[in-house]
Amino acid sequence: MTSLIDTHQHLVYPDVAGYGWTDGIPALANQSFSLETYQGLAGAVGRTLFMETGVDDADYQAEARFVSELAKNPESRIAGMIVSCRPETDDGFEAWLDECGSMNVVGLRRILHVVPDDLSKSETFRRNVREIGRRDLVFDMCFLARQLPIAMELASACDNTRLVLDHCGVPDIAGGALDPWRDHMREIAALPHVTCKLSGLLAYCAPGEASLETIKPYVDHVLEVFGPNRIVWGSDWPVVNLANGLPDWLAVTQRILDGLSLDEAGRIAGENAERVYRIQPA
Repeated sequence: MTSLIDTHQHLVYPDVAGYGWTDGIPALANQSFSLETYQGLAGAVGRTLFMETGVDDADYQAEARFVSELAKNPESRIAGMIVSCRPETDDGFEAWLDECGSMNVVGLRRILHVVPDDLSKSETFRRNVREIGRRDLVFDMCFLARQLPIAMELASACDNTRLVLDHCGVPDIAGGALDPWRDHMREIAALPHVTCKLSGLLAYCAPGEASLETIKPYVDHVLEVFGPNRIVWGSDWPVVNLANGLPDWLAVTQRILDGLSLDEAGRIAGENAERVYRIQPA
């Protein structure tokens, strides 16, 4: 099994933060998903980047501070953190970036499919994303497929910042909707500062249909338009439990990588993550 860098490791500690978005999702609600549980499932993963878990607004800084302490233990294998931020307001934004500089933060994210579509269109939002780039950090973009034109606008306005498009742009796989997702992905892939994250896809399949065969048209298109030099891998654990769980996604990932050259597989597995997120090689 190819050693992987997981650029999308969520952790859920209900005693640290609130996770209101999980309400009504039986596979996730009212449960903890700890680092120890993850490590018991992720045999092929060498190192990880913790990805903020969409905690309740009041708790996003507490989450980052808690995981920063976890990451100080070398056995955590957490090589860096992608933490939450609020670029739509200047209030406290630069102070939060300053604090992030004292933690092992390699990137920031604002989930944009749970807020009004125009949030990322303000000059304040874009100026603050450019500030993230000025500090040599990554901004992870989390948009739904229907919002990809908005993602394109944001990316075009922030060409100084390394951007990562999470979950392959969240295609509607259950609905079989390849278009206009394919055209939108081709357009955003034309921007050289955007990288695509190969993650999340199995969770978007219809119940009982999560498999490589189902997601293959989407994977193939991402490989075509971004190429193996601009794709990173993520587990999206524990959201991957909405499909068949992390071990299954690891097995599917290995089959995808087996179809590539060793050099191409190595880039997607971890080398691109080292370059994009500025992670020190192991």
